[in-house]
Amino acid sequence: MSWTQTQQTALKVQIRWLIRRDMPEVLEIESQSFEFAWTEEDFLCCLRQRNCIGMVAECNHRIVGFMIYELHKAKLHVLNFAVDPEFRRQNIGAQMIEKLVDKLSQQRRQEIVLEVRESNLPAQLFFKKMGFKAVLVLRSHYDDTDEAAYVMRFGLHEEGAVLLPFAPSNRISEYDAA
Repeated sequence: MSWTQTQQTALKVQIRWLIRRDMPEVLEIESQSFEFAWTEEDFLCCLRQRNCIGMVAECNHRIVGFMIYELHKAKLHVLNFAVDPEFRRQNIGAQMIEKLVDKLSQQRRQEIVLEVRESNLPAQLFFKKMGFKAVLVLRSHYDDTDEAAYVMRFGLHEEGAVLLPFAPSNRISEYDAA
């Protein structure tokens, strides 16, 4: 799909705080998006933490995406992120990432980090397109499988950021962001 086609199919969404009544739709998106989906208790346990934030993307009174992230002193750590399969490739994920990037500069944080399953190539490519770089491989990272995770990082001011001393070669690095 070309850039102009993407722009033509882009949906404008409202991004707001996740509230309790959003949970059924969030859980539905979660179960459609991941083989090893979070449970409602996983979400609630996470959201009860003081530094954990939930946001949803809403279009025409329907939840079409969500993100859960932690606030740290110098960074935001994305714990969970998904767009409803029916609404993918309509710029919703990009709008959610832009919202996070805006929070960086407002809150004097410098980076966003997240982990992506080694098998989740669409997510890896999406985050790469959004300016994230794979900086580390975590072997046997997940409790449910022995699958590895790529740690991906977005730095607000790349030239001043401290990068890890190596750039691992992986499937992400084989694709250009052209």
